[in-house]
Amino acid sequence: MKLAAIDIGSNGARMLIASVLTNKGNISTKDIEYVRYPLRLGKDVFTNKMIGDKKREKIHKLLHAFKLLMELHKVEDYMILATSAFREAQNGQEIVHEIWNKLNMYIQVIDGKEEAEYMHLAIKHFLLPNQNYLHVDVGGGSTEFNIYSNMNKVDAYSFKIGSIRNNDTRTANARFKKMQKWIDERKPLLSKGEMMGICTGGNINKVQKLLSRRSGETIATAEVVNLLQELQVYTLEERINVQKLNPDRADTIIPATNIYLSAMQWAGIQELFVPKVGVKDGIIYKLIEKHQTSISNGSVNGS
Repeated sequence: MKLAAIDIGSNGARMLIASVLTNKGNISTKDIEYVRYPLRLGKDVFTNKMIGDKKREKIHKLLHAFKLLMELHKVEDYMILATSAFREAQNGQEIVHEIWNKLNMYIQVIDGKEEAEYMHLAIKHFLLPNQNYLHVDVGGGSTEFNIYSNMNKVDAYSFKIGSIRNNDTRTANARFKKMQKWIDERKPLLSKGEMMGICTGGNINKVQKLLSRRSGETIATAEVVNLLQELQVYTLEERINVQKLNPDRADTIIPATNIYLSAMQWAGIQELFVPKVGVKDGIIYKLIEKHQTSISNGSVNGS
């Protein structure tokens, strides 16, 4: 069985196509296609509360391209989720109806709590018993803090700050104080045993790559501090041409890394783990749950 996940975020839109594999009753997945496109919806929505005509046209073209790829791969089921930019756009639902009428593709616009649940499905496989975690997920329009203890989520909050939204100095200072206060008030939870940081999002994935760290290796917060200082020396143009970052990553990596690093430092965390998963992976796990019976019965055609 082949499944597809489409995540329309505030900065980029992603599609993951995966094969579901079974071996002696155990279910696993194999990624067979991954596409990311920088729609940058947050640039419109967080300024004008609307998705502009040019971005609107790109959404149609991109989803049409995704549909063709799914047909080529013979995908049996898929899900499309849209997050903060779409849910805050005044014309978001209008575009949802347009896509349904023209492409017969349904976009589910989810709230911050639902987004966190899909992230939970993605990261829960990396959690260890008797270990405490602060999970920080930075998107274009929002940042989620989640505290896990013994593999259970014990607290969570979604903040309206991200790599695109509210990252200018004047606005960010107030948001950062609110985030720090949230962590300070939860120090009793965070101090119960050893605490590990888990960070997810496109920008922390790029930080991991810039530090030449393999997936599964932990990163010292001190290394992130040094990298952030290095990135801040470069101009935007230099980050694109010297560091070879895509334009949509070059202008978001510094504000996003500031959030990750600040959260780790407030919590007193010395090491963080980057599992390189996101909402798209949570969607795949959700679809597997939906088709659990047919998968368990062996009606899977993965390759």
